[in-house]
Formats: sequence, structure tokens, C-alpha cells
Amino acid sequence: MSHAMNERRQFLTRSIGLAALGLSSGAARADSDTYRRFHQALEHDARLSAYAGVTGELAGDAVIHGRMPDDLQGTFYRNGPGRFELGGERYHHWFDGDGYVQRWQVGGGKVSHRGRFVATQKYIEETAAGQFLYPAFGTYIDRRPVKSNDTVNVANTNLLPFGGRVYALWEGGSAIEVDPQTLETRGIKTWRPNLKGMPFSAHPKADPDGGLWNFGNMPGADKLMIYRLNAAGEVARTGMVDVPDLNMVHDFAISARHLIFLVPPYDMKSGPELSLGDSLHWAGATRPLRVMVIAKDTLQLRQVFELPARMVFHVGNAFEDGACTRLDAVMHEGDTLHELADVMHGEIRPFRDGSSTVQITLDYVAGQAREARLFGASEFPRVAPQVVSVRHRKLAVMGVAPGSADDSFNTVNLIDIDSGKADSYRFDAGWVAEEHVLVPRRGARAETDGYLVGVAQDVRRGQTVLTVFDAHNIKAGPRAMARLSYAPPPCIHGNFLPS
Repeated sequence: MSHAMNERRQFLTRSIGLAALGLSSGAARADSDTYRRFHQALEHDARLSAYAGVTGELAGDAVIHGRMPDDLQGTFYRNGPGRFELGGERYHHWFDGDGYVQRWQVGGGKVSHRGRFVATQKYIEETAAGQFLYPAFGTYIDRRPVKSNDTVNVANTNLLPFGGRVYALWEGGSAIEVDPQTLETRGIKTWRPNLKGMPFSAHPKADPDGGLWNFGNMPGADKLMIYRLNAAGEVARTGMVDVPDLNMVHDFAISARHLIFLVPPYDMKSGPELSLGDSLHWAGATRPLRVMVIAKDTLQLRQVFELPARMVFHVGNAFEDGACTRLDAVMHEGDTLHELADVMHGEIRPFRDGSSTVQITLDYVAGQAREARLFGASEFPRVAPQVVSVRHRKLAVMGVAPGSADDSFNTVNLIDIDSGKADSYRFDAGWVAEEHVLVPRRGARAETDGYLVGVAQDVRRGQTVLTVFDAHNIKAGPRAMARLSYAPPPCIHGNFLPS
């Protein structure tokens, strides 16, 4: 057996053990009290209806307001948690919910929608049992033994069209293929036999040649698995990188020569009757945020930088700038990871304070990282697909308007990263914006030659709306809105596939 194969096997073995981190025999900790508290709060806050979950498939045609662009044709694939309650019990964290994939078909001036659950092993078995059986990220449950990462795979974070196929992605397990049209689950994707069951994270990055970079991470294993897939979906390269005190890494950036990971300061302290999320303890008072730079050519760690302790979920894009690399990231003050659990018992925390979009400059000669603030309270940074890994000038983010009485995302913004100026639109009161993505016109080079497409919730009417902005004029507001008569669960991430 080769050294590389042996390392992969050891990593996989450790990852499977970590899927059940902290679990021992005992009663389930998903509880009816969380269920009761949530539903009491729901009576007084309509925004919480988005987190009540759904029970089955949704499908319908949208009513168009305005005019859909003739050259905007394709499918907007999206994914997020959709089931939070079963058998009178409720999960403790938003990240725990079973994956609910959605498909918006756009073309010919019409928009249609479909949503359905990913039929994972976990979803099928728990549906049949009428109760939660397996541990989730933020909820301790111990009713049935965990045999592998994919035993607890919820497939709830991203929906990736790639190579003519579509994959529901999660943090800690395999990609799960779904039908591009019906969204029916086809099964677990194994990229290569000796990689079966390896984590394949939810933020792959496309290379200019049509291939993908991705990573696999399991908190506590202290190793990152690096994947390079070619345009045919074949594994071209893999690598294993040691990262001491590795924990919650959700996203990464690629430049022409580097892979860049931001590792927030968490300690792992496992114990009986703890979920994986509960085992992560904020260590920002004593440890920095680490920036790990891996060379693409060798898949070896090139350099480590340190920044003040913050939590990071998402990064935007990275590019080489002489002897430096520059990248965008959204920084959160303090332990935002655990604050996201509050919505499960009926409390929506203010998002206007403690977060900002920054640009980080990694100076390899000086060995220092510098950052410059680009925008205030924000999340979900995205760039145009044609500039991934190369010089970009525009960054889309969702934001919270200064002085807003609302605590949720209510602005769509396209930031000029050189000037710091933002082209912005603010939704009316009672609307909550979700992630928006840049969709270029065919053959476009300019980052604003196309559209900004996303979803927003009209909370007061209990409906979800697809919104289309001209990328060169966000402040003018949506040029078209496609309104459903119902509200599917909010998503975390998605991608637009032009037709």
C-alpha cells in the first residue's frame, strides 16, 4: 500500500470516529422544550415561519412582475436545511436540518419552482421511524449507532451543477447526486473507490479549465484533504495537509497559485452527551485567526499568517498581486457559530453589529497579513464566475441597512473593492434577502455585464420571490420579480446554470 493511500485510509478512519464525536449511550437530547419555545415565539414573529420547516415536495409557477430578461435562461439550483422537527422534538441548530433542494427554472419570460428533500440514509430511516435517530451538528441524539460520515449526512448546504450532473453538498460527508430535472435522489457519489466516504465540502471552486478544487475537513482530525477534479469529473490530484487544531472550516479561496483557508480559533473538548457543535469552544481570547496558504503545484503548506481572532464562514475571491495575494472575507466578532442556534428556539439575533466584509493582503516577504474594511454588516460574498481565482473588482454581498429596525438581511450590494463604494438596493420592511449570485451574459468579460439573481422572502405575505437585478445598476431595484404563492425554506447556497 502506498504512503498516500495509507494516509487517506487513516484520515477516513479518524473522520468516521469523529462523526460520532462525544457520543455515548444515553437518551436523545433533541427535546420538546425547544419545540415548545419556538412555536410560542412563532405566534409573535412572522419571520420565524421560515425556520418552521416543511414536510414534503413543493412545486409551482411564479407570477412575474416586471420583465424577465430575454437572455437570462437557465436553472438556479439552491439548497438549505428544511426539516427541523420530528415526533414532537426540535433540533437545536439551524445547520442540523435535513437538506431541501430547490430548482428555479428561468426562461422564455417564465419562472417555475420545485423543492424536495434529499433522500439521504438519515432522512429515510428517521422518516420511517417517526423520530430523529442520529446525531446532528448541534443536537446530541443517540438512538441508533453511527457507522460512517454518510450515516449522518444531511446534504443541506449547497447544490452544485457540474459535468452535466447535480450534487447536494454538506460539510462532513460525500456529495449526493440528484436528478437535474426532478431533484429525485440518485445516490452517494464516490469520486474514486479509495475515496469512498471521504468528506467533500460544500464550497468547491471552479478553475478556468472547467475543473474543480475542493477540500474535505473533519474537526479534530487535524488534516485537510485536497481534491482536484478535471472537467470530466475525474479525480486528477489529491493531497493531505496537516493543520494543527483544525476545527470549523466552511469555505476557502483559490488564486492562480494558491489555496487559502481561514481557520477560526476554536478548541475541541469532547465529552459525553455533546454534539459536535457543543464540543467546539471559542478560544478567541488566547488564539488568533490563522490564514493557511497551500501551494497549488505541490499541495503543501507554503505559509501561515495570523489575524485578530474572528469567526469566518465565507470568503469571496483571491488573486495574486505581485509578491502578495489578496482575498475577500466576511469577519464576525466572537462566536457567531453558536449564536446561529438561537433561531431554533425562537430568537433572531441582530446581525447589524459585529460583522464586516474586508479585503486581506497576504505579504509573503514581510510574513504579515493586512486587512482593509470594505463594508459593514454583511454575509454571502460572491463574485462573477469568470473572475474566480483572478483579479476581480466587484463583490456581491447581502447586508443590513445602517439604522435599520430590522435584524435580518435587507440590502443587496455590489462592492467596488478598489474604491470601497457600493451599488446598493434596500428591500421594503418585512422582506428578508437571501444569497444572490452574479450571472454573466454569454461571452461577458465585464463583471457587471449581466445580472444579479437571488431570492428574498416577503415575510408579511408568506411568499418567496426570485429577484433579478441589472448588475450594472443595483440601486435601480429589481428589473423583474418572480413571486411564488408559497414560501419554501430559506437556503444557504446555490448556483445558476445557464442553458
